[in-house]
Amino acid sequence: MKTIKFHIILLLGLLSNSCETTINKSSMQEIDFKVDSLLNKMTLDEKIGQMNQLMNFVDTLPIDSYFYNLIKEGKIGSVLNSFSPEITREMQRIAVEESRLGIPLLVGRDVIHGYRTIFPVNIGLAATFNPELIQETARIAAMEARSEGINWTFAPMMDISRDPRWGRMAESCGEDPYLTEQMAVANIKGFQGDNLSSKNSIAATAKHYVGYGAAIGGRDYNTTLIPETELRNVYLRPFKAAVDANVATVMSGFNELNGVPTSGNEYTINEILKEEWNFNGFVVSDWASIKNLAVHGYAKDTTDATIKALQAGVDMDMCSYHYLKNLKNLVNNRIINEELIDNAVRRILQTKFQLGLFENPYATEENKLLSEQALDIAKDAVIQSTVLLQNKNKTLPLSKDIKKVAVIGPLADAPYEQLGTWVFDGKEENSITPLTALKEFLGEKRINYATGLEISRTKNKDGFADAIKAAKNSDVVLLFMGDESILTGEAHCRAELTLPGYQNELIQEISKLGKPTVLVIMTGVILMVEPYLNQVDALLYGWHPGTMGGAGYVDLLFGIESPSGKLPMTFPRTEGQIPIYYNHNNTGHPATDESWVRMYDIPVQAWQTSLGNTNHYLDYGFEPLFEFGFGLSYTEFKYTDIKLSKKVMSMNDSLVVTAHIKNLGGFLAEDVAQLYIRDLVGSIVRPVKELKRFKRVRLNPGEEKEVDFVLYPKDFEFHNGKEWVIEPGEFNIWVGNSSKATLMAEFELK
Repeated sequence: MKTIKFHIILLLGLLSNSCETTINKSSMQEIDFKVDSLLNKMTLDEKIGQMNQLMNFVDTLPIDSYFYNLIKEGKIGSVLNSFSPEITREMQRIAVEESRLGIPLLVGRDVIHGYRTIFPVNIGLAATFNPELIQETARIAAMEARSEGINWTFAPMMDISRDPRWGRMAESCGEDPYLTEQMAVANIKGFQGDNLSSKNSIAATAKHYVGYGAAIGGRDYNTTLIPETELRNVYLRPFKAAVDANVATVMSGFNELNGVPTSGNEYTINEILKEEWNFNGFVVSDWASIKNLAVHGYAKDTTDATIKALQAGVDMDMCSYHYLKNLKNLVNNRIINEELIDNAVRRILQTKFQLGLFENPYATEENKLLSEQALDIAKDAVIQSTVLLQNKNKTLPLSKDIKKVAVIGPLADAPYEQLGTWVFDGKEENSITPLTALKEFLGEKRINYATGLEISRTKNKDGFADAIKAAKNSDVVLLFMGDESILTGEAHCRAELTLPGYQNELIQEISKLGKPTVLVIMTGVILMVEPYLNQVDALLYGWHPGTMGGAGYVDLLFGIESPSGKLPMTFPRTEGQIPIYYNHNNTGHPATDESWVRMYDIPVQAWQTSLGNTNHYLDYGFEPLFEFGFGLSYTEFKYTDIKLSKKVMSMNDSLVVTAHIKNLGGFLAEDVAQLYIRDLVGSIVRPVKELKRFKRVRLNPGEEKEVDFVLYPKDFEFHNGKEWVIEPGEFNIWVGNSSKATLMAEFELK
C-alpha cells in the first residue's frame, strides 16, 4: 500500500499574489496621473460620454451614421456585442483616430463559458470542483476574445442559486458560497491574468450585484427578500472575494433587494462595495436596469432614475441612454454635482489605462481560436464536470468490444444545442456531438442511430418505432436526452423541471425492452430525475457540455476516464421540496428517519400531535434525492482515520485536519475530498454544515493517500447582523466525498 501526503494550505479570504491581477503602486500612481491629466482636458459632454455603453444594432459596415457621430463626438465610452471583428475594429478606429481626445472604447461581450471554444455551462464547470481547470478555461476564453478585439467580459456570474426553477442557474456555480467564491476567483484570474494590460487579458465583471439568484419562486427578475445576516454570510461573500482578487468591474442587477432595486441601491454599492470593501474599479448597470428603476416604481421618471442610479454609485449606464440624455441638464441645473461624474469617469479611465488600450486598442491580429490546447482542456472539462448519479450492476464502463450500440435521443446529434445558454461566438460546426464521437470511436457499422424525437420538445411518437427498432437490434442503449439550449438561461425559468416533450414516454418504451440502458442528460438546469432511476441502468448528468461534449462522454462511457464530477447543487426529489439546500439552519423540530411518518402509514383519525411534529413533508420526507457534493465513480473510495492537530484551537492559531482516502476498486480515478464544519452554538443560529475546503485526489487501484487541510480562525467567522465575529465554542468537522460525510471529529475554539 502506497501512502502519499498532501498539504492543502488555503487561507480563506486571502489569496496569493499569483491568484490576483496585480498592479504595482508605481504603475497605479502613473495611471492616476494620466487619468487626472486627461480628465482636466475633457468637456462635460465627453465625461458623460465615457459613462455610456451602447450597442450598434447595424450588423454591416459602414458604421451607422448616428452611431458613428456618437463615437466621433466622444459620447460613447463602451460598446457591447459587436457583430464582427471588422465592425469592432472600425468602431475602435473612429474613437482612437477621429474623436477629439482619442480615448479608446471598452468593447464588452458576454464571454460566459468560452468564446469560440465553448466549455460546459457554468453550473457544469462548478461540478468539477477544480478551480485550476476553471482558470484555464477562462484564460483560453480571454485569449480568443482579445484576439478579435473584445477587451471586457460580463463574467463571472456569482449569484448564489438555491432554486433550480431559476433558468439562469445555468450560469451560476450553485448553492454554496465557498464553492462559488473559489470558482469566481479562478475565473477572474483566468480572464485578467497576472497583468490586465497583456494582449491575452480581458477585464472581468462580478455580477449580478447582489441577490439576483434569490428571486422569489425562481422567476427571473423577481423580488428578492434577504435578511442582513444571510446577505452577508451567503450572497455577498463571492463578491467580496472577487474584490479581493482585483476584479476590474462589477455589474449591478435587475432585481430589487428588500424593496430597493440593486441598480439604485446606495447601501450595497456605495456603502458596502466602494467604501467598506474599497473597490477601485467601476460599476456598470445591467441592460437598461437604470431605466427599470422607474418600472419598479422606485423612480418617478427617467430623470429621477438617472439621479438615483448615479447617487447610488452606478458609474456606467448599459443601454438605457439615461445618462446620455439627462446628466448634462442635471449638472447645469445644479441638481447633480459634477464631482459625481468626475469620480465615475475616473474609475472608467483607470480601467482603460490598466487594460493598455491607449497603447494597444485593437485586436491582436493573431488567430487564437480553437487551438489544440483549448480543445484538450474543453474535453477535460466535460470529463470532470459530468456526474455519475447511478450505475446499477456496473453497467458502466462499457466494453470496447461491444458489437452494437443504439444511440437514441434528440440531443445525440444536436451540435448547436449542446453548446448551452449565452453562446454568441461558438459555432455548431465545431461541436463534437455524442453521435460523431461514438462513430469515430466504434465505427459507423456498430452504431444504430435514431433520434426518436426531432427536438427535445417534440410531442408526438412518430420517431418511436425507429428508436425501438434500433434498441432491439443493439446490445446496449445510449439515450441522450435533455433540453434545447433555449430552455435554460436568462428569463427561461420553468415551474415543472422534467424532460420536455415526449422524452419521458420514449424512455419508458425503451426501458420495456430490458436492454442495458444508459441515460445521459444534457441540460443547464437541475431536473427531477427520480422517475428515471427505475427505468435505466446508469445515469450520467452531462450538463450542456460545449464544443467537446461528445469526445468527453465517450471517454467516460468506455472507461478511458472515470467520472469525478460532484453536484454543486442539491437535487430535489420533486419541485415541491424547493428550496432545498444542504447548508440550511437547524430548526427546533429537526426531522429524522425515525420521526418521519409516511403519509399512507398514518392511522385513520389519528390525533393531530401523534405524528411527532418534525420538520418534514408527509409525502416526500425531508431528504433530497441527491445531496450537494454527491457523485459516483467507477471505483469506490473509503475515508478513514480523521485526526486533528489539536483539540483546542486559540484565536491566533491554526488547525490541521488529516484523513485517509483509499481507492478500493480496480480503476484509476479521482475523488473530491470535502471538508465541512458545524458551529454548534452561536449568537445566531448557524448552518448544519458548511463547506470550507475541497481537493481533487487521484488514486491508483488500491492506493491510499493522506489528505491534509489547514483551517484558520477566519474560517469560523460570520456576520451576526451587526458585525463580523469569531465566537469561541465547540465545532464538528467532517471529511468525505459529499455533504453527507459521516467521518467526524470535534474541537473547541477558544
